[in-house]
Amino acid sequence: MSKRSSDPAIDWYFDFISPYAYLQWQRLRREAPGLTLRARPVLFAGLLAHWENKGPVEIPPKRAWTYEHCLWVARRHDIPMRLPSAHPFNPLPLLRLAIALGATDDVVDRLFAYVWRDGRLPNDEGAWQDLLDELLVEPADIHADAIKQELHANCEQAIAAGVFGVPTAVVNGQLFWGVDATDMLLAFVAGDPFFGSDVWRRAATLPAAQQRR
Repeated sequence: MSKRSSDPAIDWYFDFISPYAYLQWQRLRREAPGLTLRARPVLFAGLLAHWENKGPVEIPPKRAWTYEHCLWVARRHDIPMRLPSAHPFNPLPLLRLAIALGATDDVVDRLFAYVWRDGRLPNDEGAWQDLLDELLVEPADIHADAIKQELHANCEQAIAAGVFGVPTAVVNGQLFWGVDATDMLLAFVAGDPFFGSDVWRRAATLPAAQQRR
């Protein structure tokens, strides 16, 4: 997909802890390089806490399925993927590092590769220090109050937009959640008339017949 003057900018909320975020990032970069993605690092755990939800790997039967599914999606789309030594992990150093470096496409690429291509974690001390040296960052740089405040602001912005999980793309107020919504996102950006149909609009107002207690 080449970039057109009418293509909207997309706020893309993500956390490096999410293998699905890595997979969607790879797909969008490959399949729609003309899209303007504004990468917004957020703490997935913060979203879960706000919406009183659980992450997929916090549900025991869903945990193994999540990793198996991600590996299958990676294979299906020829995306290199290596699971890290443990998951979930503390993503804060990665999120803060991304913000410290401006969360540019190249930075996001590199940090996703560190975790999901190379299978490394922030607590892999030698590899982590090598990464900081490569990016010319001092450990203290990612602990600055301004960095922490920006991450917090990103989370508040995501919640205000209705974001409940990662990855989520927000374009013209419409949310597209998860790697499974990648084709849907691309169709929306391309102007698919389905998104102006009555059946699409009614979906957002479907009433609930019962509430689980």
